[in-house]
Formats: sequence, C-alpha cells, structure tokens
Amino acid sequence: MMAGEVIGACLLDAVLGDPRWLPHPVRVMGVVIAWCDDRIRPLLRSQGTQRAAGILLALSLPTLAYAVGWGTIELAGRLHWAIRSGVEIMLAFTTLAARDLVDHTRTVLRALEAGSLDRARQAVSRIVGRDVAELSEPEVVRATVETVAESTADGVVAPLFYLALGGAPLALAYKAVSTLDSMVGHRDARHRYFGWASARLDDGANWIPARLTALLFVLARWLLSPRSDAALRAWAIVRRDGKKHPSPNSGRPEAAMAGALGVQLGGTNLYGGVPEERPLLGDPGTALCTAHIRSALTLMVMTSLLAAGLAAVVLL
Repeated sequence: MMAGEVIGACLLDAVLGDPRWLPHPVRVMGVVIAWCDDRIRPLLRSQGTQRAAGILLALSLPTLAYAVGWGTIELAGRLHWAIRSGVEIMLAFTTLAARDLVDHTRTVLRALEAGSLDRARQAVSRIVGRDVAELSEPEVVRATVETVAESTADGVVAPLFYLALGGAPLALAYKAVSTLDSMVGHRDARHRYFGWASARLDDGANWIPARLTALLFVLARWLLSPRSDAALRAWAIVRRDGKKHPSPNSGRPEAAMAGALGVQLGGTNLYGGVPEERPLLGDPGTALCTAHIRSALTLMVMTSLLAAGLAAVVLL
C-alpha cells in the first residue's frame, strides 16, 4: 500500500463516515459471527469443544478476511493499476472509524447541551456496553470520554497501524479480530470458552496500537497546549495508572486521556444490572462536564491526524 492510498482512505472516512447504504465488510463479519454464535455454539456441550470451536473461529475469520481482501485487490490489479489502487483505498476506508466516532460522540454532546439527559443516555448506549438507564450527566460524560479514548485506539490508530504494516488485507484481518472480540470475547457464561481465543487474539493485536495511541495522545496534547504541563501530566498518568485496568490495553489510552484532560476516569459500571468496579485513572480534578467531551474530541482528531501522518511517512 502507498502513502497516498492511506491518505485517500482517511479522506473518504472523513467525508463519508459509515453510510448504511454502503456494503461494509465489518457488517458481513458480524453476520458470520452471529450465525456461529447462535447456530454452532449451542451444539457444543463440553467446555473443551466450545474452546476448540472458538479457536477455529478466531483463526479462520481473520484469515478469510485477509484472503478475500488480498484476492480482491489482486484481481483488480489485473484489470488496471488505477482500479487496484481504488479498490485498496475503498477497502482501507472501511477499516477506519474516525468519522463514525465523531458523529456518535457529537450526538451525545448535542443532547447534553440541549438539556435532555434521556436522549444523551440513548445516544451513549450506542457506543458503550454498560447499562445507561440510571446514568447521571457526569457519568454519561465519563462513559463518552472513555469510549473516545478506547475507540481512538481500536477504531483509528490500530487500523492505520495495520494498513502501514500490511495494507488493506491485514487491516481487514484486524477488523475481524476486533469484531470477534466485541461480539463473543466476553467472560459471561455464554462466551467464557467459545470467546476465549477471540479475546486473547484481540489482546495481542491491540498491544502495540494501544500504547502507540497513548503516546500520540500525549504528543497531541503537547501540540494543542505547548506551554502547559498537560502533556507531562498525561505521560505521568499513563506510566502510573495505565496498567491498572483489567484489560492489558484499554488502560493506556484511557489513562492518557484522563491525564490530558485533567480528570479522573473509571469507577463503577453496571453490566446487566451487575456492578463492576473499574480502577480510577488520573487525579481528581474538575468535575466531568460537556466541555470535557469537546476536549476529548479535539484530542481524538489531532491524534488521528498524527496517526495518519505517521502511517504515510512509514509507507513513503
């Protein structure tokens, strides 16, 4: 993949986002995963067979995504180099989610600024997995900011990392891994064994991108406020709190975001009515408010630009 193709994919994402009328590989992946979860998993009685089937699914779907992406690009190349380039740009575009994240976050922000907590809860329910019915305004803000931090890593930086490393086919394989984790990589009774391999594979695939995202958050904060000590504070919080999160990866970008904004993230989340304690990341500062969502979005956009630039430089 060439630098110009990465930039083209980023521009398409910025303009189009995730239009529902456009066929999207991730939605196809979701259909396949849901079919396996609904039809295959219930037939597996023992823990061993569930884990074996989960391993097979976790290995086969990313491999298939890579193969289909590679084959499509190669076939297009036999027609004309320009068609090949256009196909790779289109496939790469489908792996990026910066515009979609901005749109969803702005929907939450507009609802809060309009004074409608109910609409804000409904909007945030589309981007988080926790229970939202009883969230207060600061908790809606916290959920949104945490999601912006985590989604910058797995929706923007990670795809760009894999685009630079192996082009659109490898980025599609990464999206398959990420989609598997989001759908079956849970610790509940239904997916504890069937989704085990998907969760572990996602941990490995995001190890470098999550830490790269944290570094880019720090750099972005410095570029936005070079005369303040916010970037140094963000780096200190990453080093102190990044490893506290139960996920081996999520804590790094969330800690960087907390330090960059001067707020504290984490606390009690409800999942299916069951409380789950998340470690506190960052130092208590100003109370969470809508201004922090705007700041998180600004930081996310700057970080995305830095990641796109870095990917283009690597490909040059």
